[in-house]
Amino acid sequence: MRKFAILLTLALMLLGAAAVSGQDAVELRITWYNDGTEGDALRAALDQFEAANPGITVVIDDIGYADPNVYHSTIQAQVESGSPPDLARVNDGFRFAGNYLDLTPLVADALYWTENFSDDVLNSLRVDANDTGIYGFPLGFTITAPFVNRTLFEQAGIEVPSDTKEDVTWEEWAEVSKQVADATGTPFAIAYEPRGHRFWGFAISEGGEWFNADGYFTADSEGFRTAAQAIIDWNQNGLSDPSIWANLPDGPRLAREQFINGQVVFLYSGSFAVGGLASSIADTFDWSAVPNPSGPGGSTGSPGGSLLVGFAGTQHPEEVAKLMDFLTQEDVLGEFSVKSSFLPGHLGLAAAGLEYADNAEILNQLSLEIPKIDEQAYKLQYSKYAFTYNRPIDNRLAQVIAGEITLDDAIAAIQKDVDDAIAATEAS
Repeated sequence: MRKFAILLTLALMLLGAAAVSGQDAVELRITWYNDGTEGDALRAALDQFEAANPGITVVIDDIGYADPNVYHSTIQAQVESGSPPDLARVNDGFRFAGNYLDLTPLVADALYWTENFSDDVLNSLRVDANDTGIYGFPLGFTITAPFVNRTLFEQAGIEVPSDTKEDVTWEEWAEVSKQVADATGTPFAIAYEPRGHRFWGFAISEGGEWFNADGYFTADSEGFRTAAQAIIDWNQNGLSDPSIWANLPDGPRLAREQFINGQVVFLYSGSFAVGGLASSIADTFDWSAVPNPSGPGGSTGSPGGSLLVGFAGTQHPEEVAKLMDFLTQEDVLGEFSVKSSFLPGHLGLAAAGLEYADNAEILNQLSLEIPKIDEQAYKLQYSKYAFTYNRPIDNRLAQVIAGEITLDDAIAAIQKDVDDAIAATEAS
């Protein structure tokens, strides 16, 4: 009986410990999407975090990103219902301003955050100039830029123009890409990802002015017209596949798939796609990043990048902050950047430089594009109206390519779309 009593006591103690453990266990959920291999890199970091914090598990909810508005609307619905995710990857940061978890009193060292992450990025999550909260950090810095299939150039016996010439115009790239496509029997010369964000830099390089003398957004400039007409012509003259613009939500994926499958010579995408392109292309052909094309307005891509944020509605603010602190450590974030083929958004890592195990030549070339970024591109990207400026461009240009409206109609419609959206925001 005594032995039985001891065993019963031990069993009850174990059950009690398990119950306490179950009560203390915390599950955090991250709403997520992938451009390439960064989901695997995040999972690796989370595994390290969980090993160091056995009471916390972290689940990645990858809901895809075929349509940016659908992705962010899904999060918006969760926020408005009072059940937001604990954390989320976003690139429309201002959309949720006022709903983020302020990490300032929760992280180990708030000064570390303000010293190592750009003011422009941190401000993009804040309600206004009086808001000094810390709500998230950039997972990486991105830059839009072109990629070329070097194997096709070699097969055509044509030099990649940027190898021998510092400035190559958009017209020159279109002409030489067509020559390569014709010589090699490649279906298309150019694949241009249909996103307004990609188009900002193109228009600026052609001399476009996105803001008038009073500082208001304007779609009507000669640079805008020149860049837009070029894309329209490529699609209507056989240099590009119009189905990419006819399927806007899937357009970037379709453009990348054409490049991956060797069906296009020149792809306009950006650093965010490097990991996915590299893993899909493997050793199929030789490819590289090349400098952004030049024009009267210079040579500029568009900056960007997604952010990881916490939401104020989380039931586990301390654990969210602990995870954020872990992910922003230089060694952890550096390893994430290397595995994802991301340019670092952490200023300390950017200054020190990263040694990429894969795609080093491509990523180093892309990093050279960052100092060229025009001030207008920064102003567009880090405005609270970034997506307001962005979405009407691809929607309206798609209509022109489909023959539904004229370019003049599109410019007027873009301006009205933006003006109406800003007015509605200001009135709310």
